[in-house]
Amino acid sequence: MLYHVTLATKLYQRQKENIMNQTNRPKISRNVWATSITSFLTDISSEMINNLLPLFLANILGASTAIIGLIEGIAEMTSSFLKGFSGWLSDKLDNRKWLATAGYALSAFAKPFFYVVSSWGGVLAIRFADRTGKGIRTSPRDALIANSTDEHHRGIAFGIHRASDTAGAFVGIGIALMVILIIQAQATELSINAFHTLVLISILPAFLAVIILATFAKEVRVAKSSEQSPRLTWSALHPNFKSFLWIIGIFTLGNSSDAFIILLAQERGLNIAQILGMLLTFNLIYAVFSSPLGRLSDKIGRRRVLIGGWAIYACLYIGFALTTTGTQIWLLYGLYGLYYAATEGTAKAMVADIIPSEQRGTAYGYYNGLIGFLALPASFIAGILWQGLGNWTGFGASAPFIFGAVLSLIAVILLMRQPQSHANA
Repeated sequence: MLYHVTLATKLYQRQKENIMNQTNRPKISRNVWATSITSFLTDISSEMINNLLPLFLANILGASTAIIGLIEGIAEMTSSFLKGFSGWLSDKLDNRKWLATAGYALSAFAKPFFYVVSSWGGVLAIRFADRTGKGIRTSPRDALIANSTDEHHRGIAFGIHRASDTAGAFVGIGIALMVILIIQAQATELSINAFHTLVLISILPAFLAVIILATFAKEVRVAKSSEQSPRLTWSALHPNFKSFLWIIGIFTLGNSSDAFIILLAQERGLNIAQILGMLLTFNLIYAVFSSPLGRLSDKIGRRRVLIGGWAIYACLYIGFALTTTGTQIWLLYGLYGLYYAATEGTAKAMVADIIPSEQRGTAYGYYNGLIGFLALPASFIAGILWQGLGNWTGFGASAPFIFGAVLSLIAVILLMRQPQSHANA
């Protein structure tokens, strides 16, 4: 009799543990998977081309680092205005899916024009169209993810999205590496033939991504807390969100385009195939750690994970400034994936923690818009610090990385002093 009672007790405890495990298991919605697959395919397409654009501009079109920084900055800054507007519009219309789909479609239609471009001005125009699409889609997509996920699982939801996005980058760079090895295995500079081949390959996944989002994503309607449409004004924002934006702005001003790391790797002796191998290492680490670090932010708080990621960034940027060999750049850039994994999804989950659901499109518009707006001065300053402008020769390759490390440390100190937004911030 005692045996049966003991056995029944153990079975009850095991059943209770199973129920608790199912309850604690992250609830990932259909929209998270649809947007994640879309981002996976889009990044397969984009990363074949975008990581080689600095080399295309420098090696084939003869553009200076200042021009490269200007192109990257203008492209990102232009999209920032649309990120703000599209986020607000998605709140007003209570429609995220189709704005996001339209943005992905515009970027897909822009990519084939890289096949015929022959000047840095043409590259700027294509980047402008591509980033316009990104500006239209980003804030509505982020709001769709946030509104499809409960607050206890936002970190893992955004982590899955970032991991999928980065896994796509890994595949895209892997395809680019195979093309480079076939066409110009030992070359130190990019050839026009290799670049054109990659442009043609990139078209299919770009359009497939649009079809996936349009077919499988589902609109999520939210109950508005008032009859008024969300206001696109600074005064309408929550005070904690405004202070968070100021800190993000300081960090972003020193966070120049990663194109400068690619150019530094080439200057330190890596050939095209080795640079792509370096990018594969980065994206592998980024993809592997995005979901675990996103889930960690659900458990220990967003701010701690974000501070840790920015501290890693500062250390790595100091390391970039001190490097003397291509191997050192490769190692540091691989570890750079930890910074991205810790911060990209976590910061977006933190925005959702602060802002109510009916205003998240507007909030993501401000957040994404600020980062895009500061991309121009951040990248242009980096190009000038490196190579100078006009008669001034600049401080050399280390200067932009020292500048970025200093601003990131300032942002860490300010974030540590910021009051917590709520229990999970």
